[in-house]
Amino acid sequence: MAAGAPAERPRPVLTPPARRRPGFLYKMAAPSGRSDRRLWAALVPAALLCLAARAAEEPSTADFDVRPGGEVHSFSRSLGDYTCTFTYSAQGGTNEQWQMNVGVSEDNLLFSCSVWRPQGKSYLFFTQFKAEVKGAKIEYAMAYSQAAVGGQSDIPLKQEEFEITETTVSHREGKFRFELSKLMIVAKTPRDEL
Repeated sequence: MAAGAPAERPRPVLTPPARRRPGFLYKMAAPSGRSDRRLWAALVPAALLCLAARAAEEPSTADFDVRPGGEVHSFSRSLGDYTCTFTYSAQGGTNEQWQMNVGVSEDNLLFSCSVWRPQGKSYLFFTQFKAEVKGAKIEYAMAYSQAAVGGQSDIPLKQEEFEITETTVSHREGKFRFELSKLMIVAKTPRDEL
């Protein structure tokens, strides 16, 4: 080296030699050692549990019978932190098959609950009804004397026939005309209030 010339610096090595080999990425992506197998054995069930928990948050529909006889009956469905309960008393006819659907929006801001007779019109004489949500506050609700099926349309109850509070939709004593075929509720979840 000449006097006054700067000393040549060695170039820094950015990756260790072991990481420059072609098999390095494969080893990182698919562990093959004995302890690595234990790691995979722990990760796979954990991933399946996460998928199952996510599937539990998917909308769910359940069938139930609305039974006449004048007794008060209830049917409930829950989804995560939210519950919808339909309570009623009906007279006349025989059991009718109804459905309840509960769901949560993708952004987790809304909880919905629908209760209806899939055949459209109920022939039962409802003496009372109430749908209640827990874990959320009602933003919108509607009750119908006939549900849309085939060429038929939804026929809403008159506003005077039912009342809506923060958590319930129910018949209005003395105003309700005893016909019910469908209830719909959309409620805000507490996450919306942040």
